[in-house]
Amino acid sequence: MKKKQQDLSQPRTPRQYLRLILIGFAMGAADIVPGVSGGTMAFILGVYENLIDAIKSFNLDAIRLLLGLRFNALMDQVSFRFLVALGLGLLSAILLLSSFLSATMDDPEGRILLFAFFFGLVLASILTVGAKVRWNASSAATFVAGTVAAFVIVNIVPADADHSYAYLFVSGMIAITAMILPGISGSFMLLILGQYDYVLTAVSNRDLPPIIVVGLGAVVGIIAFSHVLSFLLARYYNVTVALLVGFMAGSLWKIYPWKQCLESDLDRHGDFRCLLEQNIAPDTSSESFAIALALLIAGFLLVNLLDHAQSKANPIFRLIRM
Repeated sequence: MKKKQQDLSQPRTPRQYLRLILIGFAMGAADIVPGVSGGTMAFILGVYENLIDAIKSFNLDAIRLLLGLRFNALMDQVSFRFLVALGLGLLSAILLLSSFLSATMDDPEGRILLFAFFFGLVLASILTVGAKVRWNASSAATFVAGTVAAFVIVNIVPADADHSYAYLFVSGMIAITAMILPGISGSFMLLILGQYDYVLTAVSNRDLPPIIVVGLGAVVGIIAFSHVLSFLLARYYNVTVALLVGFMAGSLWKIYPWKQCLESDLDRHGDFRCLLEQNIAPDTSSESFAIALALLIAGFLLVNLLDHAQSKANPIFRLIRM
């Protein structure tokens, strides 16, 4: 039986607004890191279907309300308060954390610790969301397909590309489509398209023209793709969620913390860039391993705690009580 997520599409209380802002902040923080999806955070934190429905509500009816200057009806039609609260948190995370996370990703030890925490988050998400799927032959096959697809995507070597406005627009469309899919990172799609460093630098430097172009592409892409996702969730909920769980499972390969670089080059700034990595066993005797393991466990427990607070049926908590 499909369990509906709590409806936050029309927040009324300060607590609901604060929750949405914090969820948006978590989504934004995740989206900055290549390999982690903001859609995963939305799924974990119980607003995924609300988000898809809110985005889909930007349709012809909304345009008619806008042209008729019926602003109150328009705000209800497009779940305006929901999107503003979520967007405020997401934008705050991008503006406040982009420089920090960029520096952390450039530091080998910091990268391990960051990825360990996110690995725990995504691993727990697979278990908690997977427990809500009614598993049968079709959902299992869809899960495998999603896992394979995500694995292939995260192992594509990043490309060099120009930064024309047309290419940036298309990149924004592709990245936002990935961003709302749990398990497939929008920032990693930008990396594959050769735009990640350029866009992150533009955000850090408040360089508005490329940010606006990417943003416009993202708006067009997310409105178009949200209709597809909404249709799939409404008609084929079980196999669609199984597919999304597969995306998350396939992404684990990318965010595994301990890696060795096999091929590298220099980016446009002359900085080192790894093109091909392989996962390796961690050095269990190092101090960083203990910290990384603690962060991985913390991320795992955090998701299960949040899921249990929302559903009261988290599989880990149920196992503990047995």
